Amino acid sequence: MNNEFYVGWGTLALINAGLAQGKNRSGLNWFLLSLLLGPIATFCLVISDKK
Repeated sequence: MNNEFYVGWGTLALINAGLAQGKNRSGLNWFLLSLLLGPIATFCLVISDKK
């Protein structure tokens, strides 16, 4: 795999952490979850309601 893939995946995880904090959820937990699940975690965040 090339480095661009890792940079994109890491950027997505940071975006998800920001989305999570905007919905009053733990940014760190969602960042770590996003490193594992990537776009699936983004989808879960987008459809979830604000806490």
